[in-house]
Amino acid sequence: MADSDNPPASERKARRSPAATATEAPTIAEPPGGRDEGRGGRWRRRRSASAPVDEARPEGDPPPRRSWRDRADRWQRGKFVIIAAMALSAMMLLHSRIPNAIGNLGSLVQTFMPWFGLLVPVLLLSALLSRSITAVAAVTVSALVWMNLFAGLLVDKTGEGGALTVVSHNVDAGNPDPTATARQLMESDADLIALQEMPRGELALYAATLGEEYPYSAVEGTVGVWSRHPLADTEPVDIGLGWTRALRTTATVPEFGDMAVYVAHLPSVRVQFRAGFTAGQRDDSADRLARAIADDPHERAILLGDLNGTMNDRALAPLTSQLRSTQGAAGAGFGFTFPSEFPLTRIDHILVRELVPVSSWSLPGTGSDHRPVAARLDP
Repeated sequence: MADSDNPPASERKARRSPAATATEAPTIAEPPGGRDEGRGGRWRRRRSASAPVDEARPEGDPPPRRSWRDRADRWQRGKFVIIAAMALSAMMLLHSRIPNAIGNLGSLVQTFMPWFGLLVPVLLLSALLSRSITAVAAVTVSALVWMNLFAGLLVDKTGEGGALTVVSHNVDAGNPDPTATARQLMESDADLIALQEMPRGELALYAATLGEEYPYSAVEGTVGVWSRHPLADTEPVDIGLGWTRALRTTATVPEFGDMAVYVAHLPSVRVQFRAGFTAGQRDDSADRLARAIADDPHERAILLGDLNGTMNDRALAPLTSQLRSTQGAAGAGFGFTFPSEFPLTRIDHILVRELVPVSSWSLPGTGSDHRPVAARLDP
């Protein structure tokens, strides 16, 4: 009976209860590389479980699309756009504080500041692509600053009528056809035409052509004016160049009475790599011209000419502080005049004192590298 009371070990193992079998720990096969590799595998599994979705994304699947509501990296998205927009806003708001000590940088910025508006849609597109509300807000501020400075110029302020029409044009010393240019200006039906940069050798051509309809004229150096109304007391204006590029005359016009007419061509400015925006001579000439106009005994005055600067340029403040731009008061758009083929800026102006601008515009190009400008005025 001993054999039956003590069954073999294999048989005893087979007779174990299910409960005892369930409490036993399962046997786990050791990985091929041993226990260390098994631990590393478990560590890698734990790490992959807590990793971002992008790391666990199956290879070849597109990245998840960023949403406006995503909180991840909310304040870091669009950082470049935010910085660029803030810099643009600061430059436009503080343009008058940008120093001219280094290459007349302030005047250069002010000359081309209207074109800064082209940066706004580019920055706005970048902000939208980055899904950054902060970047969109920063670009919106830049747009508002630009509109505050220039939106008024985009509104059509031209009116009907005008008792006196005036035209000003830098005809360009290299103009290939002075006669055609003069006839094109006559088609504007202006009462008074002012010209700048007339070479001495071609002065007779301009005089002969314009003289057909304009019996009164005054010429000093390279500038001149032709009028349907009497001119008197003509004299050159010294703007410090050593030769004459400005004149003053008195025009007697019905409804207006006597008024001072100035025609001027201020020195050119240059943008050079080493010297920057060279405008010192232009600035000095603007000061001299402004003093002459301020001392003029006539209350009514007109300045027509190529001033080689925009109305935003602080260097022309001695003039713009006492004279009113017809384009700003009664124009439509920026009225760019230079260069003629694709105008980028307005450096040709008609400025008035004690006169009412009714409308102002730029004329089509001639053989010059500048476009003519025109205005209609009331007393």
